Formats: sequence, C-alpha cells, structure tokens
Amino acid sequence: AVESAKGKYAHMLFNELFEDYSNALRPVEDTDKVLNVTLQITLSQIKDMDERNQILTAYLWIRQSWHDAYLKWDKDKYDGLDSIRIPSSLVWRPDIVLYNKADDDFSEPVNTNVVLRYDGKITWDAPAITKSSCVVDVSYFPFDSQQCNLTFGSWTYNGNQIDIINSLDSGDLSDFIEDVEWEIHGMPAVKNVVTYGCCSEPYPDVTFTLILKRKSSFYIFNLLLPCILISFLAPLGFYLPADSGEKVSLGVTVLLALTVFQLMVAEIMPPSENVPLIGKYYIATMTMITASTALTIIIMNVHHCGSEAKPVPQWARVVILDYMSKIFFVYDVGENCTSPQRKKEQEHKLERDDRCQRRHKEERSHLSSRNDCDLKEKRNGNLNKSCGIHGENIKETDCCSCYKILIKNIEYIANCVRDHKANRAKGIEWKKVAKVMDRFFMWIFFIMVFFMSMLIIGKAA
Repeated sequence: AVESAKGKYAHMLFNELFEDYSNALRPVEDTDKVLNVTLQITLSQIKDMDERNQILTAYLWIRQSWHDAYLKWDKDKYDGLDSIRIPSSLVWRPDIVLYNKADDDFSEPVNTNVVLRYDGKITWDAPAITKSSCVVDVSYFPFDSQQCNLTFGSWTYNGNQIDIINSLDSGDLSDFIEDVEWEIHGMPAVKNVVTYGCCSEPYPDVTFTLILKRKSSFYIFNLLLPCILISFLAPLGFYLPADSGEKVSLGVTVLLALTVFQLMVAEIMPPSENVPLIGKYYIATMTMITASTALTIIIMNVHHCGSEAKPVPQWARVVILDYMSKIFFVYDVGENCTSPQRKKEQEHKLERDDRCQRRHKEERSHLSSRNDCDLKEKRNGNLNKSCGIHGENIKETDCCSCYKILIKNIEYIANCVRDHKANRAKGIEWKKVAKVMDRFFMWIFFIMVFFMSMLIIGKAA
C-alpha cells in the first residue's frame, strides 16, 4: 500500500514538474547567473593503447551533477518523496564533451536515467567508451611511461554561463580493472581556463592526466632475450675454423634474424623521429654483426695467403705470433691438444729420434765409404791388369765426374725440399696470424655484446 501510494505521488509529481518545463534552455532563474556543474571521472578499464596511431581507448564512468531551478518540490506534499529517476532526455543537460576525442563516431552520450532530488539537484551517471588522442613517446620502449590527457569542457557555454568544478583532485581508480600491459600510477585532475582566439570569453575545462607505466615482461621475453641470445652467436663466428666454410654464413644468418625482429618492432612503433630504445639496441647489434662479418672476410683472406704471399712482417711476428698468441692461448696445429707433460715427452722422443737418425747416418756413411773403397780397389786392380797405369787415371776421372753430378742432383733435391718447407712454414705462419686475429676479435665482440646487453637489461631494472 505504501509503495503504491509513492507511485501515485511520483506520477503526480512528474506531471506537475514537466507540465511547463523546457529542456532547451539553461535552468537558471537569472540568466546572468553562472550554473555550476560538478564533474567526476571514474576509470574502469583501458581497452587499448594504439602507439602507432597514438590513440587511447578507455572505458569511463562520467558523473555530472548540477541544480535545476525549475525542478524543485516540497517533499512533504508528496508523501516524503525526495527523489525520482527519469530519462535524461527529458531534462536539460550540459554539453560537456571530450575535447581531444579521436573517434569518428560523434554520437550522443548514452541516454541513461538521471536522479532528480527535491532540491533540484540532478545527478547523471553515464558510461562511455572514449578514444582520445595521446602523444606517445617511445624513446624508452619497452621500458617507457606515458601520460595521456583527457580534457572535458563545455562545447558552447563559456565560463560566464557554465563553470566546471572538480569533484575530486584526481580521477577515481577504485573500480579500475587491472590491465595486462599497463600499470596506472595516478590520474590527477587540473582545472584550466582558456581563452581561444575565436572568442573573448573564457572557457573552463578539466584535464585528467592518466599516468601509465608499461609492463615490459612480454617484450623482454619475446623481443629482447631472443635478440641477446642471437647476438652472442655473432662473436662465435670468429671461433669457427677457417676451413669450415661457415664463418661468413653464420654472420649473415644472424644479421637476417635481427632484421626480422627489427621489422616487428617497426610495425608496432609510430613512424616518428624518436627511435625506441630496443630499436637502438637492434641497430647497434646489427652494426656490430656487420663489422664482425667484414672482419671475418678480411681474416679469411689472411688465412688463405699461402706460400706465394710475402713473409710475415717482423712486427707482426713479434706482436702477434710471440705475444698475442700466448695471451689468447693460440698454438700451432695439434699443439693445443697436448698437455705440458706430453710436450716434454714429445721433445725427449724427438731428441732420441734425432740421435738415432744421426747414428744410423754415420753407420751408413761409414759402410758406404768402406764399400766404395773396396769396390774402387777391386776395379782399379782389374784396370791395372788390363789397361795399366793409363786406365787408372781415366777411371778416377769418370768417378769424380759421376760424384759431381750426383752431388748436384742431391743439392737440387735438398734445395727443393728446403724451399717447400720454407713456403709451407710461411703459409702456416699466416694461418696462425689469422687464428690469433680471430681470437682477439672474438673476445672484443664478446665484451661489446655483454656490455650492450647489460645496458639494455639495466633499463628494465
């Protein structure tokens, strides 16, 4: 019975209030009086942050309240009825809009009900999905922070007609739904009074600054760590053997892999002059890999100098072969596979082999000389018997000429072997120079990659 009585009084009140009411004019008794509109913004959710187009899409609850001088009643006359809910289209509403709106849809706000109190106070709560322009600074992407402004103000009424008042010092974040990509660090509100060039009257507005901090875990695991792991492969190209034929291929493959990641970042970022931090890291790494590939080609040429090249310069022999080879533990072929004890054993073995060979040579030379003397005496005796003294002189002359020819042939063969060994030693020296240079640049590029990685990871901390 009580509810039916209140419903009866509500219909009676509605008919009496809107009998001569017009929602087209500003509801003030004195036209020179300023109407105060209280504004409150509640952020519910960040739906999207489009860095490339610089648009923030947010789900807001917009609360506006004002006093209507023509919608008042005595609640005692209506059985204590102090408030009613009516469609918002029936009452006058302030034309407060989002100034920096970036949406193609210019539709009217959602026509939700308003709460009308007996003293003329109207409260209008309306949800809205707004798309606002936001200047995105990607200099420190993916460890960046953004500040996006939401500016609300009346479109046609100036400050002498409508004054906007902040309900709170900041936006309401109590009902905010946690976002997977962004952290909210505040939403302060500031009232501004601006005089535009078109008009002399001041126009007040309220600007809510949304402070966002990007959650970088996704980008670290999907864009940064793969790049760091790939970049550590580049210095290993110097460790590959020169005869494998894969040194240059490794550098080119790593360069192509980083190019793919660079294109992925370029698709996300806006085409601005500010290069993101991860983009700078990619460019620095690609430059380093390009330099390492170029150095690998140069070192490959040094490795394949061969026996036809000039000898290793004296300064290179002293600096590279004597000092740097010991610093970077570069040995001759097979030398790095032996321990110091095995080296001593091999040296003793070589000395024993040399002694044995010298002993065998002496014995062979002694035996050959005895055989030659016996053979010479026998042949000289035969010649003396058959030819006499003249035959002996002729035979000695023939033997001397044969020995000279044999000595020349032996000297020629020895010279050829000696030259071959010298040329082979020259090629081995150039190969060792190339190997030392490989190890030197490998550690240099490892240090560069390490420090670059520490710098980029330090930004994440």
